[in-house]
Amino acid sequence: MKTNSLLRICTSLALAVPAVASASDSIASAALNPEQIQTDKLIRSTKIINIGGESNPEISHADSAYRLIGRFYADQFRNFQDPRAPYFMFMSKNADLAMGIGGLVRMRGWFDWNGSIPANGFSPYMIQIPKDPTNMRKLDATPAGTGLFLTLLAHKPWLGYLTAYIEGNFDGYNHVGFKLKKAYVTINDLTVGYATSTFCDPAALAPTIDGAGANGKIDRTNVLVRYMHTFKGHWTVGGSFEFPKSSLDVTDGQTKKCTDYVPDIAGMVQYQWDGGLSHIRASGLLRVMSYRDLIHSRNHTVVGWGAMLSGSWKIFRPLSIYASASVGQGQASYQGDLSIGSYDLVGDFNTPGKMYAPTSLGITAGIKYNFMPNLYACASFGRMRYYPKQHLNNDEYKTGLYGAINLFWDISPRLQVGAEYLTGRRENFNGTHANSNRIDALFQFSF
Repeated sequence: MKTNSLLRICTSLALAVPAVASASDSIASAALNPEQIQTDKLIRSTKIINIGGESNPEISHADSAYRLIGRFYADQFRNFQDPRAPYFMFMSKNADLAMGIGGLVRMRGWFDWNGSIPANGFSPYMIQIPKDPTNMRKLDATPAGTGLFLTLLAHKPWLGYLTAYIEGNFDGYNHVGFKLKKAYVTINDLTVGYATSTFCDPAALAPTIDGAGANGKIDRTNVLVRYMHTFKGHWTVGGSFEFPKSSLDVTDGQTKKCTDYVPDIAGMVQYQWDGGLSHIRASGLLRVMSYRDLIHSRNHTVVGWGAMLSGSWKIFRPLSIYASASVGQGQASYQGDLSIGSYDLVGDFNTPGKMYAPTSLGITAGIKYNFMPNLYACASFGRMRYYPKQHLNNDEYKTGLYGAINLFWDISPRLQVGAEYLTGRRENFNGTHANSNRIDALFQFSF
């Protein structure tokens, strides 16, 4: 992806770092949005180590490193909970390559009441109906989300801009096992590897402490090949071929899942303004899934699709709003609550041996207000709705509601704490429903 307006803001701030006096800093800060001020502080907090053997790197080397660090934050698919740039960046002697190894220690603690959710993330799908009287309250904590990453940032005249990124976190087996989260290489407009799906828009989600986030969101990481290009800093278009992972609700003796062999195709068109702090995006998904009809001994394919409109809007300096709405058939494994179950294809009760792609709708909305650049409050709302072809008179999930209100305080560019109240509701097709509540807290240090 070419350098966009957000990148130019980040790098211009970085270039000013060595020469700007404290009085000038306060004047510049007054003209910036809170997010730009925080990004500036993060870039300033990065320590540059010159590999060329000089104990005091020349300013031109620092300038080049800060430009590359700016690219770390100018990511169309960056999530609020993604790691911050490494505290130490190693700079090559000719100032065209920077490498950093970083990570974060993230501790979340929570207390559930009115029914405990058996997971770290607060997902309405997992609210128990009926409630278990032995599991009404729970106090717990987890290091899940703690992680390590390595990034390589380069600019070569014969190649252009290159980013290599590997991230893993301790959210695997029993929520403490180490697992790969992302691994990709971006060369200018081309990305190859294990990365956030092009169908997603993490920047359209309000910040939460909860790792699950609003239940109506689109969230998926795939192995993919993506091309994305930005025109004149305002328009971005992208498309990708993504390796499929379908989830089917098969019926014993009637249907069986076939191996996936057709890539998912995702695309997006985005318009951004305010230096990239505001945007609106239209995204689409096309996929092909296969199953076997065991009754008639035949294989069948079903075409699934998804569409999403999303964005964020910086109304004025302290206030931002976020929203997304997604709808489709057969894209449930990309979509919030339904990704926990198997809803890409489900059985047709009227025709044994047949499967179809059910319709689902997801909505998210959020707001963020900065009292100061490093002190801000957010509110998030999510709704997930499942629309099968037949009316289900059983305990199958029908709809879920999600709400969160939180407060974040960045004590320093690297140290963050926060507190959050969460509430959720699940309703089944037979009319039964239940609510649950949670208070959680965050302690996070990035390095």
